[in-house]
Amino acid sequence: MISASPSARLANIRLHPIKSLDPAHVSEARIGPGGGLEFDRAWALYSADGQWVNGKRTAAVHLIRAAFAPDISSVTLSVPADRRTIPAKTFAFPGDTAAASQWFSGFFEQPITVRHSTEGFPDDNIANGPTIVSTATLQAVSELFDGMEVNEARQRFRTSLEIDGVPAFWEDQLFGEGERSAVRFRIGEVNFEGSNPCARCPVPPRNPHTGEIIPGFQKRLSDFRRANLPVWTPEARFDHYYRLATNTRVASAESGKVLRVGDSVHS
Repeated sequence: MISASPSARLANIRLHPIKSLDPAHVSEARIGPGGGLEFDRAWALYSADGQWVNGKRTAAVHLIRAAFAPDISSVTLSVPADRRTIPAKTFAFPGDTAAASQWFSGFFEQPITVRHSTEGFPDDNIANGPTIVSTATLQAVSELFDGMEVNEARQRFRTSLEIDGVPAFWEDQLFGEGERSAVRFRIGEVNFEGSNPCARCPVPPRNPHTGEIIPGFQKRLSDFRRANLPVWTPEARFDHYYRLATNTRVASAESGKVLRVGDSVHS
């Protein structure tokens, strides 16, 4: 059973409608048909070899800015001033994949195909629900690196749901000792199963806007996690310590339910 104080609440919801690009901050989000948030990772970029074009493969994605309409009905894509040969352009979302493919092909100087899925393109196809982290965790991590603000930590780790009113690494309570164990909890009206601590990739060390790398980022975060695991953390789930936030599963019965900023967290 998780320990959530009466003040534990959903503080932020961040969708990433285009996989690897900027978030859209929303006050509420619906659970989609695949168990993730509706519109989250709904577009993915593919190269000619059929592989994702994302931050793991190329740091150039960090140079692209994506500004979404409040209702996520459109997105305006732009690049830095020194890439003026690629003008900013607005696309209907999520339907205008063909025109968006042309824009991305121009930026990357190679054929790019934009694909849309109503179920999204999650990194974890088993625990494909929203990822969860606490505000206190992001604060603790940001303090490891000179000049990093909490919002920058949010941008680096790209977590969907943020819980306030709880201590740092509270989200470690949301997974159990074994891979097959599931910790059940509820945010507002939505039921979740916590699955596993999220293994991080090469993206968090990079500046979200420039791609510049912080040397030693992975080791510093790993060492910090190893030295500061709370008593409630199932350490057996850490084959390495470059892990932050918790992956979840959401049953198909929850599809259509709405999460709202301010929702309480319950075990």
